[in-house]
Amino acid sequence: MSFSKFTQQDYDVIAESYAQLKEAARKRCANEDELEIVQKAFDFANEAHKNVRRRSGGPYIIHPIEVAKIVVCDIGLGYKSIAAALLHDVVEDTDYTVDDLRNLFGDKIASLVEGLTKIKIVLDNEDRAKKSDTYSESLQAENFKRILLTLNDDVRVVLIKLADRLHNCRTIDSMPEYKRDKILSETMFIFIPLAHRLGLYEIKSEMENIWLKYKEPDAYNEISGLVRKNITDLEKPIDDFIAPIDAALRKSGFNFQIRKRVKTPYSIWHKMQTKNITFEQVYDLYALRVVFTPEAGTKESERDQCYHIFSIITGIYRYKPDRVRDWVKHPKSNGYEALHCTVMSDKGVWIEVQIRSKRMDDIAEKGIAAHWAYKQEGYISENDSEMDKWLEKVKEILVSPDVNALELLDIIHNDLTSSEITVFTPKGDQKTIQKGSTALDFAYGIHTEIGNKAIAAKVNMRLVPLSYVLRTGDQVEIITAENERPKREWLQFLQTRHARNVVIDYFKSNKKEIAQGGKTAMAAKLESMGYRLNSDSEEILCKFFNIPGRAAEELYFRYGLGLISMDAIGDILVPTSTSRGLSWPFSIFSRRKDQPQADKDKDGQYVIATCCRPIPGDAVVGIKNPDGSVTVHKKTCPVADSLASKHGDKVVVPRWENEGEKKAFPARIALKGIDRVGLLNEISRYISLVMGVNMKKVLLSTEEGIFEGYIDLSVHDKSALERMIRKLASIDGIQSVARTEL
Repeated sequence: MSFSKFTQQDYDVIAESYAQLKEAARKRCANEDELEIVQKAFDFANEAHKNVRRRSGGPYIIHPIEVAKIVVCDIGLGYKSIAAALLHDVVEDTDYTVDDLRNLFGDKIASLVEGLTKIKIVLDNEDRAKKSDTYSESLQAENFKRILLTLNDDVRVVLIKLADRLHNCRTIDSMPEYKRDKILSETMFIFIPLAHRLGLYEIKSEMENIWLKYKEPDAYNEISGLVRKNITDLEKPIDDFIAPIDAALRKSGFNFQIRKRVKTPYSIWHKMQTKNITFEQVYDLYALRVVFTPEAGTKESERDQCYHIFSIITGIYRYKPDRVRDWVKHPKSNGYEALHCTVMSDKGVWIEVQIRSKRMDDIAEKGIAAHWAYKQEGYISENDSEMDKWLEKVKEILVSPDVNALELLDIIHNDLTSSEITVFTPKGDQKTIQKGSTALDFAYGIHTEIGNKAIAAKVNMRLVPLSYVLRTGDQVEIITAENERPKREWLQFLQTRHARNVVIDYFKSNKKEIAQGGKTAMAAKLESMGYRLNSDSEEILCKFFNIPGRAAEELYFRYGLGLISMDAIGDILVPTSTSRGLSWPFSIFSRRKDQPQADKDKDGQYVIATCCRPIPGDAVVGIKNPDGSVTVHKKTCPVADSLASKHGDKVVVPRWENEGEKKAFPARIALKGIDRVGLLNEISRYISLVMGVNMKKVLLSTEEGIFEGYIDLSVHDKSALERMIRKLASIDGIQSVARTEL
């Protein structure tokens, strides 16, 4: 922030921005008294932030105004939240106190501002402190814990914080690159999944697109250009596709709207990355939303009307059965309800159609705020408890005394990003469980004693071990024995936190015995590597594994149960560059000029991360290690996002240097196509002879005339790899070539 006297132009900008907010707020305020409180909050904040400017140079008050706009327009909150958004920086950045706000605006608005202020204070302290080079202490993680703890008090604090984060992302261009990388990593690791879980799809999508725009600008611009071109080319065919649907629904008497939607650049990029496909192979690029207002007094329920519309649309166009998603009967855990199907147009284009009622659409657009609004109005869906169940589960995790901030951040991230599947009990009762869960996870989900006494399971009437991984639609029966007890090896395959905690708690009755055995085993492991188990190694290991209270007994207990990997210990106590990745001389990278001086002075060795293996030309970010070296990741690497989310002060921005003598870097390309005689020879000849690239490994398999697989290469830079991919894609028979992770 900086200070300089506002000009008339500044006052005009402020007036225009607030006028837009006031117009939006008027629609949410029940009466003039509520609107008057919004006006009073603006006047107070405007005076408090007078002559204060943001880094971009604009008046600071624009930020709280824009946050308040998001709160009302994108989330749908009421006047108290609008006022709190306008006031959210006053206590932190001025001499006013929470008590001052309480006297002026009442307890609720003051408590909302106080919740937001506590979050900001922790985050600012983390930025200022930078006092520890270890990975065990993280005020940044404490900050996120504080954000999540507000779910216990008032979820509106989290929603306003999401609005604050969205506006910070919108204005991120004015920040230096290392700061951008930290903020975007935090956004991807915790705020985007949180927005998704709370049903705020528009906010989630916008933050994802901003993340991609700055993390992979070339990909973002290329995909955006291709989308614009496709929209222009297919505008008339899409209108022609809609026409018969519109006519049929009108004839059936539905009150509805049809909206066009194009897949976002991020969702296209993500699908291309995860499926190893090209832009042209993303067949569900377009979607239509049919939003209907249920007919009053009809015998058909809201759900039945969804199915009726589905039958009309699929009576006109052929649909893809494996692409039907019934989230009306089985809603997502964030309360999302809709019926999705993918149909083929007369022009041969696959188009997704989403069918929603007005209520479903409001919840899909405004998330938890709309969910609760309908609940308060007495519209109780049979499925609306899913959101409440999730909030209760999060609250239970948050208050657990055994979980520190870093562990909590990982637990919540995993919970936010994990997919769910639907399985059934022997009696046909539906149960939702985390994707990847085993039969034993299911047993513990039913009841602790069933899990403790489980010996096997029947899935779809077939006997399977407890480690069997469940799939959607499985019918599961657990076989128990009265004398059975939990086993340590169960911890090697249990996936759900609840089940793992139950088993760990069971063994705590023998904690001293298990810890003693763990200590003996750990000492033997270290001795075999030439190290001793002493107070120094205990401290290092406790810090690395985030052991609460640095308790050595807890360390040995976890090791004795097999919760700590034996292989990881050597990497911690022997911090060589090879333990983290491929080591290269310092001259491959240089520091950016906008990096803080304190970081510039700590020159060390750069290490290529093995999780994503960047090559020259990739956009990269560095994470500083305790020994002074820097591990270099792709900017889009989820591991880098995770580390930067917890240790933002470790983020540096290295830059590839042009080398006279180019080095070779490992890369992998995935291929798929139609097999023919001589195809492999043509591929290898081009790679080896024309491009002069060394192939390290080739793994291609053929089945019924279709081949697919990958080739590991050594390349000098990204541009050479992309030239090779373009050429290989033009070879007859090859349908797709894409760079993929090793």
